[in-house]
Amino acid sequence: MTEPRIPGEGAGPERLELPCGESLDPRSIDLGMREYRCSCGEAHAVVQDVHPPSRFFPESFVEVLRELIETADDFETFGTPHVLGIVLEEFPEAVVVHNAEGDGTVGYALLWVCDFDSRRLHEIVVELVVELMDHAVSHAEDESAISEFESQLERFDVEAFVEEYRRVRDVDSPHDRPV
Repeated sequence: MTEPRIPGEGAGPERLELPCGESLDPRSIDLGMREYRCSCGEAHAVVQDVHPPSRFFPESFVEVLRELIETADDFETFGTPHVLGIVLEEFPEAVVVHNAEGDGTVGYALLWVCDFDSRRLHEIVVELVVELMDHAVSHAEDESAISEFESQLERFDVEAFVEEYRRVRDVDSPHDRPV
């Protein structure tokens, strides 16, 4: 007689190898999780495709990015997969990706786990997007726009921005909402 089972159950939990050498079951990551406390003793940033890019930037800025950046992939607009793609490109050894498209039990399609904590990831994301903006502005034909951007960039403090944004957003709260 056959044994009843839960759909998706079977071969045992899939393990995701983390940059630190430990592993985890990707199904243990819930949608609200921003960090994973690892048995290695460190906290690893956790990001899922369902997390909005406003996790890192104000929604008004995200809208500007969506208007300016054309995507050439399956995603309709600039979003979290693009943000984490930028991080992955810069830190390929520090980020692992899990594709869960075929697993309807988790609530996300893509999962990224980083070797650094969520605050450091936030700083890295801001730094990399600012670098991309600086590169894009350097190709502008309007010298006054370039000068204005460079002037603002000199005064921009990534750590202060991240600190203030995380405080206003209350990112550690389960009721975290975009600003």
